Amino acid sequence: MKEKTTDLHRCWAEIDLAAFERNVRSIQSAIPPEVHYIAVVKANAYGHGLPQIVRRLMQCGVDYFAVANTTEAAEIRQMGIGWPILILSPVLPEEMDCLIEDDLISTVSCAEEAVQLNALGKRRGIPMKAHLKVDTGMGRLGIWYEQALALIHTIDGMPDISLEGIYTHFSSADTDAAYTAKQRERFIQVLEKAGQRDWLVHADNSAGLESYTSDTSFNAVRMGLLQFGVHPYPDSALGRVSVEPVISFHSRIGLIKNLPAGTPISYNKTYTLEKDSTIGILTAGYGDGVPLGLSNCGHVLIRGQRCPILGRVTMDQTVVDLTGGRSVQVGDRATFIGNDPEQPLPVAEVSKAATSIPWETLCNITKRVVRTYTGMREM
Repeated sequence: MKEKTTDLHRCWAEIDLAAFERNVRSIQSAIPPEVHYIAVVKANAYGHGLPQIVRRLMQCGVDYFAVANTTEAAEIRQMGIGWPILILSPVLPEEMDCLIEDDLISTVSCAEEAVQLNALGKRRGIPMKAHLKVDTGMGRLGIWYEQALALIHTIDGMPDISLEGIYTHFSSADTDAAYTAKQRERFIQVLEKAGQRDWLVHADNSAGLESYTSDTSFNAVRMGLLQFGVHPYPDSALGRVSVEPVISFHSRIGLIKNLPAGTPISYNKTYTLEKDSTIGILTAGYGDGVPLGLSNCGHVLIRGQRCPILGRVTMDQTVVDLTGGRSVQVGDRATFIGNDPEQPLPVAEVSKAATSIPWETLCNITKRVVRTYTGMREM
């Protein structure tokens, strides 16, 4: 009997918005009520679809949004006013006017950025909103923590910048508690030297929530991956927050064929059949977001059974071994990432097999993968 499916796409991702909301509510319950929830929704909401995810977050009453660039921010602003939107990456010179047009908050990491922002505010007659980022050991964006106080004093003298917040980024919150504590202490030292300010202060992200402190210096948290039901690193799962998977990623069997032992599979003969085999060719490949790293080591779920991936994942197809399995047919569903509790194939496991990370696995699900949504409700 042919497996029934309600979807006729070649490959698709199913996003459970009700599960997503339950995750958000769980996170909200885990943090003090006075702490602001900054929802990080960059990269198309980690591949889940920006409009649908943002709309649900608005319904959940989150306080802030954070994105990577002004294009993402503009899409959110079109959906509603009133929510502050923080740009986490540097704003390029040609993007500066977008800060005013869409009422956005920029990140300042150096004196040069502050000067540019102040000049824009003076020219347009509008105080520019900003958060100062402090580099406490990430070595990426932000003013080095030993130089932060001097920059704060410089910005204090700029009348056309409204410094509304300050933050840092923990580089190893998931793997190195001692280093995270060191970064946190460096950040606290900056705050103490700056004195009492009416700032939004945030340092903890999804991985850092485990070590979140109720210290009154911190009045916001940035939540990204955890919202989508993925513990950043399952070996150090966050005990205080219970979340569930939100996304599943599927394709279909496009062709079934029998091949003799010794037949090479895929480009460069990256696999050779050891016995007479039945193989299935799936209608998705790395052009859809199937990790190339799953070549010869990953699995898919077909009719409740794990089927090995054979050879190299190609752009549009993936070959799997169907030998000795349940009876399958062309058109049957194959699952690359699944949230079925009876036979889960979680994104963390898939990422580990591909020698990747969940962030990349989710963000790499491409635009030609149709997103379908369940658990929707009216605004």
